[in-house]
Amino acid sequence: MASSTIDSIAAVKDKTGAALGVLTPEDLHYFNEGSHYRLYQRLGAHFLKHDNTVGTYFAVWAPNAERVSLMGTFNDWNKYSHYLHPVGESGIWEGFWPEPRRGDLYKYHVESRYHGYRVDKPDPFGLYFEQAPRGASIVWDLDYQWHDSEWMDTRADRQSLDAPISIYEVHLGSWMRSPDAPDAFLNYRQIAERLVEYVQRMGFTHVEFLPVMEHPFYGSWGYQTTHYFAPTSRYGTPQDFMYLIDLLHQAGIGVILDWVPSHFAKDEHGLAFFDGTHLYEHADPRQGTHPDWDSYIFNYGRREVLSFLVSNAVFWLDCYHADGLRVDAVASMLYLDYSRPEGTWVPNEHGGRENLAAINFLRVMNRETYNSFPGIQNFAEESTAYPMVSRPVHVGGLGFGFKWDMGWMHDTLHYMSLDPVHRKYHHRDITFRMMYAFTENFTLPLSHDEVVHGKGSLIAKMPGDYWQRFASMRLLFAYMFTQPGKKLLFMGGEFGQFQEWNHDVSLDWHLLDFDPHARLQRWVARLNDCYRREPALHVFDTEQEGFAWIDCNDMLNSVVTFMRKGHDARDTILAAFNFTPVPRYDYRVGAPAGGEWREILNSDALEYGGSGVGNLGAVQATTEECHGLPYTLSLTLPPLAAVFFKRETSAD
Repeated sequence: MASSTIDSIAAVKDKTGAALGVLTPEDLHYFNEGSHYRLYQRLGAHFLKHDNTVGTYFAVWAPNAERVSLMGTFNDWNKYSHYLHPVGESGIWEGFWPEPRRGDLYKYHVESRYHGYRVDKPDPFGLYFEQAPRGASIVWDLDYQWHDSEWMDTRADRQSLDAPISIYEVHLGSWMRSPDAPDAFLNYRQIAERLVEYVQRMGFTHVEFLPVMEHPFYGSWGYQTTHYFAPTSRYGTPQDFMYLIDLLHQAGIGVILDWVPSHFAKDEHGLAFFDGTHLYEHADPRQGTHPDWDSYIFNYGRREVLSFLVSNAVFWLDCYHADGLRVDAVASMLYLDYSRPEGTWVPNEHGGRENLAAINFLRVMNRETYNSFPGIQNFAEESTAYPMVSRPVHVGGLGFGFKWDMGWMHDTLHYMSLDPVHRKYHHRDITFRMMYAFTENFTLPLSHDEVVHGKGSLIAKMPGDYWQRFASMRLLFAYMFTQPGKKLLFMGGEFGQFQEWNHDVSLDWHLLDFDPHARLQRWVARLNDCYRREPALHVFDTEQEGFAWIDCNDMLNSVVTFMRKGHDARDTILAAFNFTPVPRYDYRVGAPAGGEWREILNSDALEYGGSGVGNLGAVQATTEECHGLPYTLSLTLPPLAAVFFKRETSAD
């Protein structure tokens, strides 16, 4: 066995000139202080050169270990030949050996100071892992030649608050599988070719991947993460995943990664009880165990854990060029009593229910990621009324760019699931969100959460016969795309998959052989095109001045009408929605200007599977006041349909 002291290693340099893998006194100070946000450049396994010897440097945090050794394929899994050395009082152990090479499997054998505890642990900073159930770390690097400079240079404009952002939410294992081997996954590179073509054709601006961080239990969809610095090896290598992101960027498509710092799996082969103590998690189960998911909660108040989590957020933005993170289950992080009965939770130092350490972590994470990677956007899945989630940290907010509007999702789906005859009694479900629509920067999600666990698919929620269900789906999507806020749609919804999402099989792509599904898909593509092309539908997505009701009170007819506005009055879009199967003729609507108003979209058009009822392409405004506006349009409102109008500027 060969080993060396770290001081004698001439380390490989990263692009900033900092030495990779060599722990300096400053590194140790910032790590223990909770302010080291590039730990992946120091901990884990790194290829280094010592004199003329090329080898691998290892560093792991295990402050309560008596001894730590390295075992793997390079030493026949011998637990007692390659011992690491403690680095001062930092709790970090390190070692350098020439034997471990790229592709070698390894684990740390940790001998705790307490209870005679002995355990073999994968590397918390491992970059690549064996597939479950074995799960050893793999010595690897992240060398990759990126070709997405044009995207990276322009993404700040493409992801600004006034840009069109329409997100296609994807689970990689079940979006598509090979027709020749339906039980086998496509790899990252195979997915890349297909996904890029599809997302471009459909007009989405972004994809959001359900968690790709390594998770041995496939059925968790990635939400039971064990290895935070590695994309799952089910679909290939880290470089294969980089290729997928690179290809999407080259096509002008942004990539959001679902990220789960709210809890982690209890599995022994993960972070849990790492060195014989509750190192990453709270020791007190009232704070450290999540009652809903039987998982561990990070100890956000521990400074080294803060460094770990913020470094992980930075890692995916830095090394994988991700364009933002969607942070899962933020509400469960914010409140100490989340899902806990009275007497089973610990109040904060002021006697309140807010998790002050978690709030600090979220603010630090957002501040660091936005400062380090201008142009990214982070999204919060936050289901309560916690204030200023998407407001900057310096004004007291949590610092996210956007917050999911869970209230809109639940209210709208409840309304759309009702028989139209009953909708007039629940009219508030589709109008209430405008009372709070601009208190945050919202994203409107129709996410995976709504098509699992017996909830049925989106189209299965729609009432009525076959035709009415598809009409209601077109109407639902039209309402989403015209409401203020960015958009998110889970895969399969765009073509009306009937079956509830099943992660074990591909989407039912064969349904596109049937006309109603193909025409619904065409409608979603047309909505994406309109949303991107018409400034009024996106430039004021987060500001009051971009929206005005015309009439939100016609509950008897279950009709709503409103305007979306841009910087120029000529960009104004007038939208009318009929939530019943009864056509409305000579339906009078106020308009802000005279002349001809062109029908630019009609969800009841034949090409989208509708009945063909409409306004013959345009209507002429008359000079009489209506709804407090100086002009009137006499519209035909098709059944279970939306119609959009834009004034012809040639009439000026």
